Amino acid sequence: MKLPIKLISVVGPTASGKTALAVELAKKYNGEIISADSMQIYKGMSIATAKPSDKEKQGIPHHLMDFLPSDKTYSVADFVNDAKACIEDIVSRGKLPIIAGGTGLYVDSLLNGISFEKQERNEDISNELFELYQQKGVDYLLDMLSKFDSESADNLREQRNVKRIIRAIEFYKTSGITISEHNRNSRQNESPYEPINLGLKYEDRQKLYDRINLRVDLMLENGLVEEAKEVLSQSLSSTSKMAIGYKELIPYFNGERSLDECIEILKRETRRYAKRQLTWFNRDKDINWILVDKFNGFDDIFNYAQTIIDKGL
Repeated sequence: MKLPIKLISVVGPTASGKTALAVELAKKYNGEIISADSMQIYKGMSIATAKPSDKEKQGIPHHLMDFLPSDKTYSVADFVNDAKACIEDIVSRGKLPIIAGGTGLYVDSLLNGISFEKQERNEDISNELFELYQQKGVDYLLDMLSKFDSESADNLREQRNVKRIIRAIEFYKTSGITISEHNRNSRQNESPYEPINLGLKYEDRQKLYDRINLRVDLMLENGLVEEAKEVLSQSLSSTSKMAIGYKELIPYFNGERSLDECIEILKRETRRYAKRQLTWFNRDKDINWILVDKFNGFDDIFNYAQTIIDKGL
């Protein structure tokens, strides 16, 4: 009988410090990082997605990052298959896999051993649904979904994750079964992993929001507007067009709003995204939460993370 593979996961909302912690843990435990971020996979989308620089990576290999053209779709099934291959490769070289990212569906699907049959995407349906979202809003899509999959609609109503709502509708239209039924069937496999799950969040939510606002300001200094103009000039897939940081600037490029107005909208949408991430991760009872603002600096956070890991390895 094959023993489960030990690995570390570092999750949490955007701007909580996942990258820095994952890199230091990789240095300490001879690890390599597998990114679990659904937007950092795309080439050319670096500033808005807060993709770590070479300096921030500190020589630690990062997998599943910056490898896909922005006109290509990428699903959770693709991630699970690709991440499995990365884990096998990392382990075969005697190193420790570290999953780091804020896309909760990616992390959960991988660590819980969910299996996926190959399900082709229908770009036409996805694009039509995205246009409906732009015209009529997220509640219209939720009402559409509830007519044939009330379970998914109820689960997604609080998160208001447009990408997942569109995917649930598209899945039913292309396969004839609901995505909730598919997910139940997919959870019947035993996970091949034994993860040590670390989560970063703030006891004072406003401190996280302040970090998000500051990060957006730094993105502007680093060339966000220029990057957004370049990205929006390309053909984007149904998944890449959902990235926060580009669509919020469209009214500025069209002369409909000032840059300051669009930046405030971007900050608001990023804060809302962080709230949705926290809602997702807070349901997971296996996460060892680290309250960042309760510690006296990064060294204390790192030392505490080590005590959790050393107990589990």
